[in-house]
Amino acid sequence: MAENGLRDKVLSLDSMNPWVKRVEYAVRGPILARAVELEEELRQGVKKPFTEVIKANIGDAHAMGQRPITFLRQVSALCLYPELLSEPLFPDDAKQRARRLLAACGGQSVGAYTASHGIEIIRQDVARYIERRDGGIPANPDNIYLSTGASDAVMTMLKLLVSGEGRSRTGVMIPIPQYPLYSAGIAELNAVQVNYYLDEEHCWALDVGELRRALRQARGHCQPRALCVINPGNPTGQVQSRKCIEDVIKFAWEEQLFLMADEVYQDNVYAEGAEFHSFKKVLFELGPKYSSVVELVSFHSISKGFMGECGFRGGYMEVVNLDPAVQQQLAKLVSVRLCPPVPGQVLLDVVMNPPKPGEPSYQSFIREKQAVLSDLAHKAQLTQEIFSQVPGICSSPVQGAMYSYPRIQIPARAVQDAQARGFAPDMFFCLQLLEETGICVVPGSGFGQREGTYHFRMTILPHVEKLRTLLKKLSQFYAKFTQEYS
Repeated sequence: MAENGLRDKVLSLDSMNPWVKRVEYAVRGPILARAVELEEELRQGVKKPFTEVIKANIGDAHAMGQRPITFLRQVSALCLYPELLSEPLFPDDAKQRARRLLAACGGQSVGAYTASHGIEIIRQDVARYIERRDGGIPANPDNIYLSTGASDAVMTMLKLLVSGEGRSRTGVMIPIPQYPLYSAGIAELNAVQVNYYLDEEHCWALDVGELRRALRQARGHCQPRALCVINPGNPTGQVQSRKCIEDVIKFAWEEQLFLMADEVYQDNVYAEGAEFHSFKKVLFELGPKYSSVVELVSFHSISKGFMGECGFRGGYMEVVNLDPAVQQQLAKLVSVRLCPPVPGQVLLDVVMNPPKPGEPSYQSFIREKQAVLSDLAHKAQLTQEIFSQVPGICSSPVQGAMYSYPRIQIPARAVQDAQARGFAPDMFFCLQLLEETGICVVPGSGFGQREGTYHFRMTILPHVEKLRTLLKKLSQFYAKFTQEYS
């Protein structure tokens, strides 16, 4: 009992799960919290040096003004409100998709539970999509699990992989810089984060020599079992070459590592000469020596690509060469959450099974899809062009995904000032940027970076003119910041 007679809380910081306290998620961290406060202050009439807060901290396409793809929303609307099936406003191919999906739902309603690993016909459509993408390499619907976005699937696989204590604790190899889902999940599950560094001087390439260094060092204090690769990269925007992927697969085979391929940005490739190669396709093209042995899980999502449907929370994972007994445990694990959101499953199906040539919606669908992707390619080039003109900012080309991850020079006096205030230097820079310009970006310390280097991540999603304004203001602020502290 407390001195004042009140009972102590059953759940307190001292009694709660200690691993949860280690979890950090930079893209929705203190920078965003302050951005939200500034928005409220602006609404209340508080005078600021800016008139709006631009949240460039997260890859949320629709929040940045991207219009939904019409066909995706038409089928979703029809499934959510089947009475619309009698409306002439909707094209016949959208109605056909909706009727097929509704027939696969309990009571022909998206309000019913589905199978825990997702509606069967949607998993079949996902398998056919994978086969088309990979040039005919077979995909088994029984190895496909629909999920609440890719994040949920990543956490599910980490739960299966993590075990042991002391030096037998599972080590999970992740790229640095990395997407904070991985560091957060590893912390939550009390696994060991094993960092391997991407090569910034070569457009954030993945070097197998660095993988060997990280693995060798980690084996002194944990048991590395999984290797995560994000391709195209987040936050770095690189697209790994086919040769790189071959080397990574061979490395995983040699070292008996479970491969986790985060491929949610596979539609987002912009740079001339860059091409997305799925890990599964390369694995099978390497032949049975590897394709019959290497354990692989790959992830995809409707939140990115040309869709940007983050709020629907739809995605899938495909497992390859998983032990049948473990696959039974996976089925049990996903059943605990009953099923992924059904509207997300529906929208995923339309992405996997889009309008075909000759169908009423084909031309408009292709036009809208290409418009989104060409706009992103233009914005990737614009970002690179503007940053390349700013002394002290070094930005690798944005080859893919939705982000720029520039390296910035921070004067020694600014570093000292930041440390005196208890901030990482790049966090200090990003906070100052937010307070003076209203631009919200995320410090590189939230993603990981080599010691002594400083970065920030920003999305390229804002409309072109707003992005141009953002880049101009950011560049001007950086010049002012460095001059004041030099």
